[in-house]
Amino acid sequence: MIKPEDMQVVVLMGGLGTRLKEFTADTPKSLVEVESRPFFDYQLDLMQLWGFRKFVFLIGYRANMIEDHYGDGSDRGISIQYCYDGEELLGTGGAVRRAYDFLEDDFILMYGDSFMDIDFEETLYRYDHGKKNGMQGLMTVLKNNNQFDKSNAVVRDGQLVLYDKHYPTPEMDYIDYGICMYEKQLFADYQPGEKFDVAKVQHELSVSGKMVAHVVTKRFYEIGSPASLAEFKGYVRRRLLEEHPAVFLDRDGVINEIVFNEDAEQMDSPLKISEFELLPGAIDAIRMIREKGYYVFVVTNQPAAAKGKVSLTGLYDINTHFVNLLKEHGTEVDDIFMCPHFTKKLPRTQDDFLIQECDCRKPKPGLLYKAKRKYHLDWEHSYMVGDSYTDVAAGQAAGVKTVFIGGFKCDSCKRLDGNKPDEIRKDIYAFAENLPQG
Repeated sequence: MIKPEDMQVVVLMGGLGTRLKEFTADTPKSLVEVESRPFFDYQLDLMQLWGFRKFVFLIGYRANMIEDHYGDGSDRGISIQYCYDGEELLGTGGAVRRAYDFLEDDFILMYGDSFMDIDFEETLYRYDHGKKNGMQGLMTVLKNNNQFDKSNAVVRDGQLVLYDKHYPTPEMDYIDYGICMYEKQLFADYQPGEKFDVAKVQHELSVSGKMVAHVVTKRFYEIGSPASLAEFKGYVRRRLLEEHPAVFLDRDGVINEIVFNEDAEQMDSPLKISEFELLPGAIDAIRMIREKGYYVFVVTNQPAAAKGKVSLTGLYDINTHFVNLLKEHGTEVDDIFMCPHFTKKLPRTQDDFLIQECDCRKPKPGLLYKAKRKYHLDWEHSYMVGDSYTDVAAGQAAGVKTVFIGGFKCDSCKRLDGNKPDEIRKDIYAFAENLPQG
């Protein structure tokens, strides 16, 4: 498994920002001020939270200002290299080709004028898994249906089967999200100084069946116009400047049904999309919690891949299906934090990196702390809600209020060693009804 600290991130920052000219006359677009900070600082903060440490900035317009602001990255504990555009703009692909000598064998490519909050561990896993099956690239895609811009991609069974931003077709309902991964060698056949768009590489990979699709569910923010800049400023205020309480929800048995696993002959988490069924009232409960002013985070232990019951890709696909299901009913969760680890290797285990002692498997509180690092939370008025002693113990360890869902079982009493939850509710809807305004 590729680790974030080992993966190089290449950022396209050379654009002129002509549609944003009232803000970019004297400033490169990536440094446009958003709530007293340069725009790209927010994306760089996020990348560092995920553990990325190696960056190459492809710069052009007002390049000296970008280099003066970020330096070599050492004050942030990261490494930043710079590759400069020449006198002639070469397009996004040409800019990457110009930086060829800076590139490592595999790299992430992203844009310096977009804020993209995704599960980068999933991105790395899907790319690594794809490479083992002959793939050479990965594109993050969002089910768009022409909402944010013209859809330009067709996805089937986790593979990008067609990408073409110049000739859209009716079957296209996904859009390029803005984060891709490539093998360096894909750019070797282009000549230094050749002008081309990276979309050419993407199209060729899609039609040759060599590009993995990572379907993401959160919208992106870009600052290509004054209106989109204002929209992102509002988002930053809500997420990073205003303090909001959170409700942390366990998933299986709280939001969705637990199913019978015929192989194990016992009740288990759903291991495929067809088994995933929301509990009655779950959608309305999540909607109600959000309307009361709380973030909704799902924090879930999912060791099935570590145990060899299902692939990690399968677990990610279930999460994506869950989020899209909520969206179809007019609501959503703000984030999903999943622990895929298990403590010991079993005969069917395939991905050894999943076998580890971690700080995110409940009853440890690591999943809750991940959310705390990403969002500005009112911790004192936040809740951990679950149907297991591990959920209550994790909430107590984190210092938030705890709620037990279902009858308070004797085995749970024993395992909690007398540390009872703050509340007991029969289901998530009953909890939401009694939840005070946030």
